[in-house]
Amino acid sequence: MEPVRTCIGCRSRAPRSSLLRVVARESELVVDETATLPGRGAWLHPTVSCFQDAVRRRAFGRALRVTGSATGNLDTKPLENRLNWLMDN
Repeated sequence: MEPVRTCIGCRSRAPRSSLLRVVARESELVVDETATLPGRGAWLHPTVSCFQDAVRRRAFGRALRVTGSATGNLDTKPLENRLNWLMDN
């Protein structure tokens, strides 16, 4: 049986293989392709709508347990660009 994770955007449960793992690296959100990068990860459907919901709800800071002023300073642009590229291809 495949592990199940919860998308931080839509809050629905899905198989791990259908979600992207995202980690915070030096105030930037990075997609963890192999799910092996160290640190706390958050899971997200690879859709722009789930990404926008997560940003609107400020879910990245909470899920990744980023504290203080770093919560507001997480750079989401690289992740957004990546999701837009995935949707175009």
